Amino acid sequence: MAEEKKKLLGLSLADLEAVAAEMAMPRFTAKQMAQWLYEKRATTVDEMTNLSKSNRARLSARYCVGREAPTCAPRRARPAGGGYCVGREAPAEAMRSVDGTVKYLFRTAGGKMIESVYIPDADRATLCVSSQIGCKMNCSFCMTGKQGYHGDLTAAEILNQIFSIPESLTLTNIVFMGMGEPMDNYIEVVRAIAVLTERWGLAWSPKRITVSSIGKLGDLKRLVEQTDVHIAISVHSPYHEERKRLMPVENAFPIKKVMTMLRDYDFAHQRRLSVEYIMWAGLNDDEAHADALAKLLEGQKVRVNLIRFHAIPGSELKTSDERRMTAFRDRLNSLGVTCTIRRSRGEDIMAACGMLAGRKLKDNK
Repeated sequence: MAEEKKKLLGLSLADLEAVAAEMAMPRFTAKQMAQWLYEKRATTVDEMTNLSKSNRARLSARYCVGREAPTCAPRRARPAGGGYCVGREAPAEAMRSVDGTVKYLFRTAGGKMIESVYIPDADRATLCVSSQIGCKMNCSFCMTGKQGYHGDLTAAEILNQIFSIPESLTLTNIVFMGMGEPMDNYIEVVRAIAVLTERWGLAWSPKRITVSSIGKLGDLKRLVEQTDVHIAISVHSPYHEERKRLMPVENAFPIKKVMTMLRDYDFAHQRRLSVEYIMWAGLNDDEAHADALAKLLEGQKVRVNLIRFHAIPGSELKTSDERRMTAFRDRLNSLGVTCTIRRSRGEDIMAACGMLAGRKLKDNK
């Protein structure tokens, strides 16, 4: 049985240099391949026309691009031959909201489904990407967590969400806020960020990228030190026992320790630190919570985003009303903490915060 071809998408310049050496190609062809993959968005090895015909033939015998036309049909078999592919494959399905948001469904190598969400807004076009199939964190308010954990995405699978949608060339921002905990798949997430930000990749400013985390301390610290991306922390309660009930990860990574660690870094200039705070009626939306949150964030340059809760099956939690959210926002602002209310997008297609689940995930169990 022929071995599957390997994907080029997601490989760093150093990785591509290793590919060039393996294929007995000159080292400079690595930069040419990177340009075709990331700047010119090649869909096949044959498009890499400044590689010699013989080099393209050798490369395509072992590697491939892997991008396919949009289809709702089952994933087609990869080309045989035991080599590499570029690794770009179109979404299996797209769902469009009345507000312009688009939810894309992608089939992973193991047949499981993941989702990403395209959010157009005035002069911004943001893509919310997934980093895992499901999630280990088991937050009580999140559909992804209720699916359980089914595996990590490779850098290629993360990047495929970005490269393979119709809006790819017009994206202005990427947020790692989809399915999974990015810091629980640190190596592949950082590899994807490198492709987006390095000169041999897309050469984006890291300020166009935000990575959200529940606060997995060791890897979060590495991310802050090794990249310049924006950081968002899921807080949702300033109280240890309450947050522990909502987010079991509070046992391992108490939010006070997370915020204390982040105080050692500069978020006062171009780099931004934000706090995500979902609001639930009668649970975490009173003045006492606002005061405790302000105390938790004391001494830090941070922006708080208040998020409406979007009901999910099996949860008795209810969202706060507009009056309570406005009062909470105004209280934080009066205490010197910058706070805004995030506008919900894509709720009608189950694409809003906390609603991503990989719609066909159950079908693939």
